Amino acid sequence: MNTEFDIVIIGGGAAGLSCALSMDRLGFHVAVIEQAPETALENPRFDGRELALTHHTIAWLKDYNVWPHFALSQVTPLQRADILSGHDAARAARKLLSFESMDTPSEERAPLGYLVAHHVIRKALYEEVRKRENITVICGKDALRSGAHAEEAHMDLDDGRRFHARLIVAADGRFSRARAQRGIGAVTHDFRRHILVCRLSHTRPHHDIATQWFDEGQTLAFLPVGEKSADGRDCSSLVLTLKPDDISRLAHMAAPDFVNDIAQRLQGQLGAIDLVSARCTYPLKAVYAHRFRAARFALIGDAAVGMHPITAHGFNFGLKGQETLARKIADGAGDPGEPRLLRQFEMAHRRDTMPLFAATNAIATLYTRDAPLSLKLREATLQFAQNSNPLKRFVARVLSDH
Repeated sequence: MNTEFDIVIIGGGAAGLSCALSMDRLGFHVAVIEQAPETALENPRFDGRELALTHHTIAWLKDYNVWPHFALSQVTPLQRADILSGHDAARAARKLLSFESMDTPSEERAPLGYLVAHHVIRKALYEEVRKRENITVICGKDALRSGAHAEEAHMDLDDGRRFHARLIVAADGRFSRARAQRGIGAVTHDFRRHILVCRLSHTRPHHDIATQWFDEGQTLAFLPVGEKSADGRDCSSLVLTLKPDDISRLAHMAAPDFVNDIAQRLQGQLGAIDLVSARCTYPLKAVYAHRFRAARFALIGDAAVGMHPITAHGFNFGLKGQETLARKIADGAGDPGEPRLLRQFEMAHRRDTMPLFAATNAIATLYTRDAPLSLKLREATLQFAQNSNPLKRFVARVLSDH
C-alpha cells in the first residue's frame, strides 16, 4: 500500500471526513486513518447527538454533494429556540426567551438552522468520501505517533508502517492523543456533570421548536426530530444534564421506570412520552487547545475546540476549522504544511471560535448554578434579552450563521 501522501488526517469522524473532501478538491492526495473498523463508517451507530446545522454549514454540505444523501425525514428545520429558567415549568413558560430568524419578513422567514443526527451526517460524509479517487481511507488502524522536520511529516501506525506527508491533520476528538503527542496542551473546562441523550415520542406536537430548560438541579433540552415514531407521534431528542451518579442510575434503569422518571422531570412539556431509542451518556467537558498547529501539523474539529453541547454547534465549528485550513492552503504556493499558512489558519480559527466558546462556557456555568443570587441573575438576564430585539437579532444571526 502507498504510504506517501500530501495530507494525512487522523480521525474518520465528521470533521476528518469533511477535511478530506476539502483537500481532495484542492487536488491533494489524502489518507484518512480511522481506528474503528470500516463498518463503523458505513453504518455509524446511533449516538443520541442531534447537530444544529447553520446555513453556512448547509451551503458547504450542498456544495460538496453531501446534502443529497440525507432523507427528507432526517432533516428537521429549527423554527424557534426557547429558553426556560426555574423549576415550575408553567411559571417559567411565561418568562421564556425565544430566538427565531428576524432577517426576513415572517412569510419568508428562514429557519434558524436544521437539526440532523450526528450518525446520519457521518454516514453521508463517508458515502461521498468513498467516491473520491484521491482519498484513501484506512480503517482498523491506530496512529501511534507523528513527527516532522522542515520538509516532511511522518506518522507511525500500529502495524509498523510509516506514512509520509507534507501535512498531518489531527481530527481525533476533544481528548486527542495526536495533539498530546505533539506537545500541545488544552484548557479543559470540567462541568462535573454528565449528559444523557435519547429520543422520546410524545403526544404534544413539537412544532419544530427546540427548548432549553435551566431547571433547578438539572438542565434539560428537547430538540425536535423530523422522523416519526412507529405509531405516528412526534419525536424529540432529550438532553438531560445531571451529576454523574444520577446519570448512571438513569442509564441503567428499566425502561418503564426511566420513562416515569423523565415524565416527572418534564412536567408535561411534551405530553405523554415513551422511549424510542437507546440511551447514551457522555461526560460534560469543554476543551480549547493551547495551539492549533505545530510543525507540519494542524488541529481541527473537537481536537481544536470541543464545545459545550448547549448550542449543538460543535460540528459547525469543526466544519469551519477545516474550511479555514483549506482556504489558507489554497491561497499558498502549493505546500499544505507551509508554516506561514498554518500560522494564518491558527489566527483565523482562534478569532472565529474563542468568543463563542468563552460565552457558551460562561452561560452554561451561570445557568447551572442554583444559588439564590444565580437564580435571580439568570432570570433577570433572560427578561432583559427577551425585551431587547437588537440583542435577540444578533444572537439569532450568530446561531444561524446565515
